[in-house]
Amino acid sequence: MNSKDFYFNQSPWSWKELIQLLTLVLVFTPFFIEFLIMQYLTEIFQNELYSGTLIGFIMSILFTFGVYFIGIKPKKLSWNEVGFHRFSKSYWSPMIGWTIVLIIGSILLSYITEWLFDIGTNNSKTNSLQTRLTTINTIIAFVSAAIISPIYEEIFYRGFLYRWFRSKYGLLAGMLISSFIFMIVHIPTFNSLPYTFLSGLVFAWTYEKTQSIYPSMIIHGTFNGLAVFLTVTM
Repeated sequence: MNSKDFYFNQSPWSWKELIQLLTLVLVFTPFFIEFLIMQYLTEIFQNELYSGTLIGFIMSILFTFGVYFIGIKPKKLSWNEVGFHRFSKSYWSPMIGWTIVLIIGSILLSYITEWLFDIGTNNSKTNSLQTRLTTINTIIAFVSAAIISPIYEEIFYRGFLYRWFRSKYGLLAGMLISSFIFMIVHIPTFNSLPYTFLSGLVFAWTYEKTQSIYPSMIIHGTFNGLAVFLTVTM
């Protein structure tokens, strides 16, 4: 058994850590952070881009500290357990390929979703950015989407969640379950759900192939950054 097989066929976490972190992500965060605090911040800023960005920053702290204080520190582990490993330089070519696949797949899924369900491609954040298109707003949107979100989301959804389900139920189940959870947390941005699920599969696969979350962070950040660029230029 090589090191990659050993890494993904076992994990240092039990059901206890999974339930605690899923409660944080699926119960506490949606109600207290994305609903109550989001409403409060939106009333203060009168701008969903600013309030959404600040919420994203709060969530990044909450998710990262949650993984650390629930999954890493109590077991005296290192961040390597959630995929902070170097990856081979030879994987840059597959990363480019997967980025292109994700972009094309997302465009197709967006058109199909709009055609089937008459759901547009915009959301409150993109609308807010387009109606207040300034340099500072563009920078804020880019930092939030292309840097903050990819870091904390990959730590949790791939580094912890994918590895947990992968070790218990195998490759396919790990990819599908972690990607499904990654998708449902993006509700109520319904137009993004199909390609969010697709992106979850791509990110999990790159983690599987490299044992590192850096490739998924890079693809994630590139994809989100491109989305911001298209939003401000279209």
